[in-house]
Amino acid sequence: MTDRANINMNIVTRQDLDNFRHYGLGIPEYMYPGILRYVNQRIIPGQFLQAIICNDLIEAVNRADDYNVKILPVYVCFFYNKTPSDCWGSKEKMLQWVKDRELINA
Repeated sequence: MTDRANINMNIVTRQDLDNFRHYGLGIPEYMYPGILRYVNQRIIPGQFLQAIICNDLIEAVNRADDYNVKILPVYVCFFYNKTPSDCWGSKEKMLQWVKDRELINA
């Protein structure tokens, strides 16, 4: 379960996304809203980000656009280095992360 003190804070900011680089590559700006909503507000993102979050490489490749398919390692490194480990890594973790949003409204 998530620490209640950390629930209402922005875990990831736009600046974090702007500044993050892996081998000189960053996450494209059009992907920021889905990442920010998922990590900070616990709203399930689109299918490509779900595949990344759930550690499903085959589905991520299937769902990626022409640019994102080339930078999959950037997403992996971003989630590994900049987000809580309990919000990514498996479908179960993703679903629990979203479910824990109920604590915010309690």
